Amino acid sequence: MADELDELIEFLSNGSPQVRGAAADIVRGLTGDSDGLRSLAARADRALPALLRLLASVGAGCAGEAAADSLVNLSQDGDLAARLVVLGAVAAAMDVMVKRGGEQPKLARSLVMLLVNLTQVESGISALLQVGDEKVQGLYVAKLVRSFCRSSCDSEDEDIFEHIASILVNISKVEAGRRILMEPKRGLLKQIIGQFDSTNQLRKKGVAGTIRNCCFEADTQIQNLLSIAEYLWPALLLPVAGKKIYSEEDRSKMPPELANALSHEREAVDDSEIRERALEAIYMIVMQDDGRKAFWSVNGPRILQVGYEDEEDLKVMGAYELIGSLLVGKGEIEQDQEQGEDKPQ
Repeated sequence: MADELDELIEFLSNGSPQVRGAAADIVRGLTGDSDGLRSLAARADRALPALLRLLASVGAGCAGEAAADSLVNLSQDGDLAARLVVLGAVAAAMDVMVKRGGEQPKLARSLVMLLVNLTQVESGISALLQVGDEKVQGLYVAKLVRSFCRSSCDSEDEDIFEHIASILVNISKVEAGRRILMEPKRGLLKQIIGQFDSTNQLRKKGVAGTIRNCCFEADTQIQNLLSIAEYLWPALLLPVAGKKIYSEEDRSKMPPELANALSHEREAVDDSEIRERALEAIYMIVMQDDGRKAFWSVNGPRILQVGYEDEEDLKVMGAYELIGSLLVGKGEIEQDQEQGEDKPQ
């Protein structure tokens, strides 16, 4: 068996397209079970470069798709993912996606999933961010965001780029990634937030996680966050606003983008993780003086009060309460002072 597998790996680089294609199909099958993965992992020094060459080769067709699927399965192992990054897998995946993704949607989807796995390791994140090269830094990310935002589809089966949501969460776990996403001139975070309206739960969860991660920079980036408040507050507050219709009095204290949405009954956001991430992001924003003032200005405390009444998940309730304790300690005093200043003397 060992000799047969070694020969199979050699066939991946055979001069005949038919032979390469047949070998790639067999390798893809082997990566579908744990025994096959272990056998190929033991020969990673030959298997990984051969699969990457096949992926990148012009005219690889179905063989390229099989190679991509194999790399997706192999890269679930963190050590193999790191080795693939060293071999230039991130650049290869992006290059092939740009050049052939439009013609081969199945290939594009597999390449996105490969990048999800590669960005589970630090070196993969750095490679995708293109850290160290100021001329191109963030270019790959901008291309992914563009694909993510242009490809939203009602049918999840046809949503080729939905897994970019997971890539965005991965890269926003590091400061360099957050800085690129939040850079005002690029406008990437604003584009990403727009995808929160998608019916695709993977997209919604990824957007919520990305916003939440970016809010870790609130202490230094609060003005950049508030500059897109028109898009940010609906993405954060509507998931935790409950299902009730808000009174005209409550809505009169909100900007139109919130007031209009809360003037009628809505479907609740069933995913508790999305609600929790939204509340965590709000907490980090209201920790900042300017963020807290902005939160009061959109009647945020009232929205959380109503949403809390409908909440049943204990963990999410704890996130509501954490914000409440912060507002009671700081926000209400500030609001009282502002109201006092507004009173005629």
